[in-house]
Amino acid sequence: MVGAAAGPTTNRRAAPRAVMWFRRDLRLADNPALLAAIEAAGHDGQVVALFCLDDHLWAPAGDNRRAFLLDALRVLDASMGGRLVLRRGDPLAVIPAVAAEAGAQAVFAAADFGPYGAHRDAAVAAALDASGRALLTVGSPYAVPPGTVRTKTGTPYKVFTPFARAWLAEGSPAPEAPPAQVRWADLSSDPLPTPPTPTATLPPAGEEVAAAAATRFLGARARGYDADRDRPGMEGTSRLSPYLKWGCVHPRQLLAELGDSTGEDAFRRELCWREFYADVLHHRPESARQALVPAMGAMAVDPPAPDDGFDAWCAGRTGYPIVDAGMRQLLAEGWMHNRVRMLTASFLVKDLHLDWRRGARWFMAHLVDGDLASNQHGWQWVAGTGTDASPYFRIFNPVTQGQRVDPTGTYVRRWVPELATVPDRFVHRPWDDPAGPPVGYPAPIVDHAEERAEALRRLGAVTDLPGRAGTR
Repeated sequence: MVGAAAGPTTNRRAAPRAVMWFRRDLRLADNPALLAAIEAAGHDGQVVALFCLDDHLWAPAGDNRRAFLLDALRVLDASMGGRLVLRRGDPLAVIPAVAAEAGAQAVFAAADFGPYGAHRDAAVAAALDASGRALLTVGSPYAVPPGTVRTKTGTPYKVFTPFARAWLAEGSPAPEAPPAQVRWADLSSDPLPTPPTPTATLPPAGEEVAAAAATRFLGARARGYDADRDRPGMEGTSRLSPYLKWGCVHPRQLLAELGDSTGEDAFRRELCWREFYADVLHHRPESARQALVPAMGAMAVDPPAPDDGFDAWCAGRTGYPIVDAGMRQLLAEGWMHNRVRMLTASFLVKDLHLDWRRGARWFMAHLVDGDLASNQHGWQWVAGTGTDASPYFRIFNPVTQGQRVDPTGTYVRRWVPELATVPDRFVHRPWDDPAGPPVGYPAPIVDHAEERAEALRRLGAVTDLPGRAGTR
């Protein structure tokens, strides 16, 4: 039982024969690796439900993501009658030790395609092999595992649209029902760490609440997703990203329930974007830290400085309401509306001329759904260093974008209460209000028109840029 040590089983006839290593699949339903472990254990055997708390992943995660993970682990433990085995340490030592303690010949896990995860699994597999055991990966956190779809010449896709066509053609198997009964092994467990105090109000975690959230979205909002998803002032998105991050729900389960309406097609496409970015990171692991387009990596950015605007951006004090609303939502909820993520990122990169990696790190420190592939490549898309050759020219105007996606200021007023009484026509440009600027709200820290021109000047200085096709 997580949180209290339990003695190892003494009934050797019922000795565990398989280890299920949970990672980003914290659920019992539609879990191919778990089903394979149950089959390997056999009718009279037992399955060790193991989660290794790896300090390499735990240490850099923000408090919001840590708190949500611990909540998800508690729920998972309860769903298996308190038999989740938590061990804290280096998986290279922990996994072989647990397999030996359990008398298991195989450890089952969903494949990990991230840079660290792939390296870790190769090392663990080698260590298990040295002791006559095996690491068997079954399934993945994705509907279509990264590396599966390729061009006709066998190379990875670099552009989303053709990837999406191939991804849709590949399809995914139907979801599996949860196992009817599992004989969980009773091994000793380390206690869960004391939960950190999250910096935001987080959603509840776990498979059951994830399924309920998915049902609500699919039943009430999915068909209008294409029209509503860009309106941050309304509940038009799924809010499923934290559950997808930790595998409380699998994308395959969502895809199986989607129909053919334009809204559902749009949501299907968003799931595909998540898988596209995972595929890109799988093939180009260095892109987690470096520009995917090397020429763009050479573009001039301003060095960190006390007055560079970064602190004002983090705090939601830039003087641009849609940017400030998004940054304050991030601090309050550990989540930000996807459209606003693009607008806040564009402001950092193209109005403040700061390195996209600084913003990506801030997001990862606060996002409860922080996913390396999606976060880093979303930032690279905005910065023009990633998978699309032209987005750098898409310099979002924070005023006109705010007017477009939040025309009555509903979203802005929720997160920037200083603007509560500003008329709709001035809520995204409060400095023009004849009544004067609202008390306590800052003036814009930069002039967007000037910084747009500067951003394009810096882009013009980049040499050897592929696909240069004029401004937008």
